[in-house]
Amino acid sequence: MKLKSHIPNLFTLSNLICGAGALYFLHQDLPITAASLVLLAAFFDFLDGMVARILGVSGELGKQLDSLADMVSFGLVPAFFALYLLDVLDGIPGSAPAALRAMAPLLMAAMAAYRLAMFNIDSRQSDRFIGVPTPAVALFWLSLLLIREGEPGSTALQQVYDAFLASHNALAVAALICALLMVSPMPLISLKFKSFSWSDNVYRYLLIAAILVLLAFFAVKAVPIVLLLYLLLSILENSLSKRHEIQS
Repeated sequence: MKLKSHIPNLFTLSNLICGAGALYFLHQDLPITAASLVLLAAFFDFLDGMVARILGVSGELGKQLDSLADMVSFGLVPAFFALYLLDVLDGIPGSAPAALRAMAPLLMAAMAAYRLAMFNIDSRQSDRFIGVPTPAVALFWLSLLLIREGEPGSTALQQVYDAFLASHNALAVAALICALLMVSPMPLISLKFKSFSWSDNVYRYLLIAAILVLLAFFAVKAVPIVLLLYLLLSILENSLSKRHEIQS
């Protein structure tokens, strides 16, 4: 096997190493370092696919290795971020409600594994996602972690986040919703462009514009809002597409 065929795998393994490192630093109570490593993992995840396409060496090994790495960085790590926010990483939950809440992030990790396995055999996801991608879920929990660890504020948006992060029940429900969304059959917008025409990509362009504006105004606090908008735009696109098909 040619040496260049292994180059993308080096980036994939770097993704996995970053995910493993994030788990270590989270257990050392260094959440910012852990979050930074997940962002680095996402960068390597982007690079491995791009390098594979440039070198023309994509294959089954890289495909399977990519899913294994993603399971660590974007499946297991977000589950532990949720457990960290639920304050159950320091020891076994001391009450039945706390133990029950801790099950939601574990279910999220299980559904991430199921989604990644399905992605490898699902040919429908060439230009659209079926269910929420694992990196999107990872970004959601990473942003919540950074928001909690960031500087306190007095804005209305910060107060909403503070109330949400203070409620363990709300966090557990969010983890459960994330688990279900990852294996949902709902088609979602993908940022893979087959052409750059406005009519073919109107929702993609709207999403990109919203991301840029929200990030400019709210920085990391924009991420959960962006993900919610992503779901709403996808639902709107699906609804209008079905209506157009019926009329046709």
